[in-house]
This record gives sequence, C-alpha cells and structure tokens, in this order.
Amino acid sequence: MIQLHGISLALGGQPILNNLSWAIKPGRRIGLIGANGAGKTTLLRLLSGRIEADEGKMARSGVTGYLAQDVQDTASKRTVIEEALAAFEELDVLLQKEQALTQALETYSMPPPRLLDALERVNAELSAHEQHMARPRTEAVLLGLGFETDDFDRPLDTLSGGYRMRVILAQILLRKADVLLLDEPTNHLDIISIDWLENYLKDYAGTVVLVSHDRYFLNRMVTTIAHLRRGKIAEYAGNYDYFLQERAKRRELEQAAYVNQQREIAQAERFIERFRYKNTKARQVQSRIKQLEKMTRLLPPESEGAQIKIRFPVPRQPGRIILKMSSFSKQYCVPEGIPVLVFKNAGPLVIERGDKIALIGKNGAGKSTLSRILNGTEDFEGVRTVGYNVDAGFFAQHQAETLATHHTVLESLQEAVEGQPEGSLRTLLGAFLFTGDDVFKPVQVLSGGEKNRLALARTLAEGANFLILDEPTNHLDIQSIQVLIEALKQYKGSFVAVSHDRHFLDQVANTIWHVGEGRVRVYGGTYSEYQWHITRGSGSQAQPETRKPLPPQRKPARSGGPKTKEQKRREAEARNKAYRAACSGHADTATLTAHQRKKQVADTEAAIEALEGRLASLEALLNDATLYSDPARALGTSQEYGQVKAELQTLYGRWEKLAQDP
Repeated sequence: MIQLHGISLALGGQPILNNLSWAIKPGRRIGLIGANGAGKTTLLRLLSGRIEADEGKMARSGVTGYLAQDVQDTASKRTVIEEALAAFEELDVLLQKEQALTQALETYSMPPPRLLDALERVNAELSAHEQHMARPRTEAVLLGLGFETDDFDRPLDTLSGGYRMRVILAQILLRKADVLLLDEPTNHLDIISIDWLENYLKDYAGTVVLVSHDRYFLNRMVTTIAHLRRGKIAEYAGNYDYFLQERAKRRELEQAAYVNQQREIAQAERFIERFRYKNTKARQVQSRIKQLEKMTRLLPPESEGAQIKIRFPVPRQPGRIILKMSSFSKQYCVPEGIPVLVFKNAGPLVIERGDKIALIGKNGAGKSTLSRILNGTEDFEGVRTVGYNVDAGFFAQHQAETLATHHTVLESLQEAVEGQPEGSLRTLLGAFLFTGDDVFKPVQVLSGGEKNRLALARTLAEGANFLILDEPTNHLDIQSIQVLIEALKQYKGSFVAVSHDRHFLDQVANTIWHVGEGRVRVYGGTYSEYQWHITRGSGSQAQPETRKPLPPQRKPARSGGPKTKEQKRREAEARNKAYRAACSGHADTATLTAHQRKKQVADTEAAIEALEGRLASLEALLNDATLYSDPARALGTSQEYGQVKAELQTLYGRWEKLAQDP
C-alpha cells in the first residue's frame, strides 16, 4: 500500500502536485489519466522513489516495480534471457548460500545441527520462490511480449529501444512486485503482445498503477480511474468509459456550484458597493467582506474540449476499384546476405471505394512493408493496379520528423495545401487542437504528439481520395486520437491504416487485414468482430466489446407468457432439424460448389441462431435459485446446457470452415 498526504511538488518553478493526498489500496488496477503536462509521469516517479516531494509525506510498504516511458540506452552485453533472469537475483544469492553450506557440510563426518538448520531454511526459501520454474517462467513472459526463441541469446545492446523496453518490462513482471508502476507499457507492443499483457495483468496478485493513452487497454484492464487534474487526484470506480460518463455528471455539478458561487459573490459585492458608506449598514457590509475573505473560491470547470467539425476538401470521385494487388511476394537481404521472406504468394487483394481497412499483425510481420507496397514505393514481385481517378496520400510512420522545422504550424499547413484561405486552414488546425497563437509556434518547439497532429492535418487536407496511414496514432494522447477518429469518420474517401490502438481501429475500420506468416488474411467487419471471430475459433467464449458477433445473433421474440410443453417440443424439433441440416452434406467443405456453400452457410447460421437462443434460456434458468429446489430438473437443465454448448462449438467450427475456405 502507498499513502500520500499533503504532497506538493514543483518542477522548474511550475507547480505539478498541489497538496495531494491519495491512498493506493492493495489489489487495485488503477489507470492514471490526465491532460498532457498534468504530471502523470512525475507522480509515478515520485511513487517509485525516483524523486522526492517538496512538501508532504509518503508511506510505502512492499516491493515496487517501475517501468519508465523512455528506456535509456544501455551498453549491457548480457543476452535477452540473461537480462530477464536478473529478476531472480535473490535466487542466485540463495543458490550461492546453498552451495556454500553444502560444501561446508562435506567437511564434517557428523554435520553440526546449526548447518543443517541453515541449509533447510535456504532450501525452504528456494522452494517458496519456485526456483526450478525461474527459466520456464522467464521464457513464457518473453514469448508473450513478442520475442522468438531465437532472440533469447541475442545481446541486449543489439536490440531496438522498443525491444529493450520489452526486456525491462519482462524483468519487472517476473519480480512479482507488490506494486507495479507502468508508464505507457503498451508503447512499442504489437496487438498480440498487448492482449497478452492485458491477460497477465488481470491475473496479477499485486497492485497496478499505469499511465496509458490506449483507451481499449484502459477499458479492459483497470478497475479504477485516477484523474490527475490541477495537482490533485479524483478517483472513479470503473474503467475509462465509466469515467467519461461519471466525469460528465460531475462536471455538471461543478459548473452548477461554480455558477451559484459566482452569483453569491456578485450579490455580496453589489451589496458592499451600494452600502459601503452608509452607517446604518456598516455591520452588514463588514459581514459580507469577511464572508468573501473566508470563501474558498471555486475554479471554473475544465471545458469539454473542442467539438470536432472538420470540412475537408471534397475529393474527386474514384471508380469502384481503388487498387488491386495480384498474388505477390517480397523478401529482404540482411547485411549477412541471408534473404528474409516477408510475403510469399500473398493475395490477391482488392480495395474498393468505401473500404476502411485496418492493417494489423505482429511487429516485424510486414505491415509497414505492405503499406509501402500499396503506395507504390516498395519493390516487390507481383502486379499493382491503381483504379480510375485515384488520388493517393501517404502518412509514413516517421513523417512528423520530415517537417520543415523553420516553418510555423500555419506555414507548414499552407505549404501542403497551397491556395487555401488562412481562415479555413486555421479552422482545420483548431480541430487538431492548435488554437489561438499555437498556429504561430515554430515546428522545432513542438512535442512529438503535436508534430504528429500537424503531419496528419497536412495529409488529410491534401484532398486525396485514398489514404495509407502507417501508425498515425503514435505519440498521440487520448484526446488527439479522438480527434483523428472524428476526422476519419467524416472523411469521404477510402483508407488503409496501420495501428496498434484497438479502440481507434474499432471506431474507424470496416475491414481487417491480418498480416502474418507471409500472408494477408481478410476479415469483414470491425476490430471487435474480428477479435470475437478469432477467440471463438480458439474455443474461447469471449464476446466482442460491441457485442456484434459473426454470424448475427438475434434476440428471441417475446411471448405473452410461459411456453407450453407443445411449444417447447416444436422448438426443440426445429432446433434439431436445423442442427442436422447444418451438419449434414459434404464433410469436405473445400469440394462444395458455390450454391452448396451458400446453402450450408445459411443452414449453419440458422442452427446457430436457434441454439444461441436456447443457450440463453438455459443460462437464465441456471441462474434462477428456485431451479435447484427440484434436483432432477436442475440436473436435466445442466445436462441440456452442456449438450447445447457442445453442439454450438461444432457449428461454430463448421461456420468458420465454410467462411474461410476459398
């Protein structure tokens, strides 16, 4: 547990924390949020003991693990596995003690009891720490964070900053600290690794405090939101979406309280001004003056933020086909001369007008390579055909670094879209959170997130009807990502977006392209639908955030009252008939004709719909406590539930096979 009382801290003369009191209770998973510059990273450094407060007290118990947002370069010559195993340094000390005690005992013909007792205590500690599981646990965590077994023996100093961060994160997780302080832990992680980290942290026994701009991660991971604002913490018992709803309610109350207080102040000041020089009112005037002096003045609530209303140049209408890719292959040659295969006979791929495509996959799978191939700036084996009237725009992963630093924000946008009136450009910049005099800031003084917003504004304002966006959400906070989401929702063209931000993808994409193992797999629907499709295929019962399963699930129609035995019998016969129809026919779905496949899909979807309705009814029965007053009925219901669930799994597998086969 960590207890803060009356903490104040200023950096460079700027107050960051102001008389902050906060109790971090054991077992919580806390999302620490706030505007850029609010002091989130500073607070984590304070909690970790890296810095000290100017005023106040902090009480802390247990072991704390801290992951900084930026990993410093290291000259360590240790390998990946050696660095991760450093989490078990206390085991090394115990093993050395065990070895020393064993050697000492060998010198005695009759071992002294004190040495035997000491060896027993050391062995007990080793057993408690599960010493034999140290390496398997380490390898499992490294694999979960995206390493391959071939990477384990690579020297740490040969890795990129992102992968060094993963090693340090693995080390912190393996230490099993009582409190984990994680500053942007999803930075540099791909979607698969983020999913793994979510599941790992959900089962973590200790307390977790994390800063993240990944809204999807916050929604699925945290149980408490700690909002840092004006140097103080306000807690909300829920995830990020709950925070937004509750924060809106609190803001209304704050606004009402502020307006009421301003009214009281104005009334008191008018009274004082009116009767200041009247002897008969002197006592009342002094009373009002003292009342105002003692009053704690409320600050006006923070604004909701700019409402995004962007008017992009209307792109010209392209043909139905935006871009076609034949079957294609791509390989690189590393410095050692060994060819690295990225794609082999991938495709063919077609992008049609109106497609909003999310390009996902592991780091290194080839997402950025494919985006450059689509843009025509990467050589490959195959044919790329651009459709009629297609005007493409490309946002590269590091495009913000290519901005001319001597330009102001406004000049940079004027350079990208010549001839546009300054008023419309300033309106567009305002939508991307450059307001007032911000448009006159030199590019060289902008933060990474501000540069990314400017580069995105330039790309979206160029009037292209087909965009390729490679990691557009890098360095953006939650508010800036929401700006981009609203911009792309209003965009009239088509796009392909590479991103690890799942909330962003879920909001803007209607098609998912998954890159991996040299192939590109195409899934229709949102990211949540794709995720549900994948988890269901692996046997998981997880449902998507949006609860929009594939195939569609309909609610059973309401009846006027309890069903009769005859109704139940007819429904059961209909379900069995649908199940038999779905499971009959060709065992090998690859040999089906188009007509047969269409019929099989329809039969399977009908059977799934019927069984899902029955499963929901059975779940409601099993959750009814009165059912268990009749043991025979309860047993029969439970058995039917298991049978229906098994039949559903069979149908799910068959539906996926029918959907995936060519």
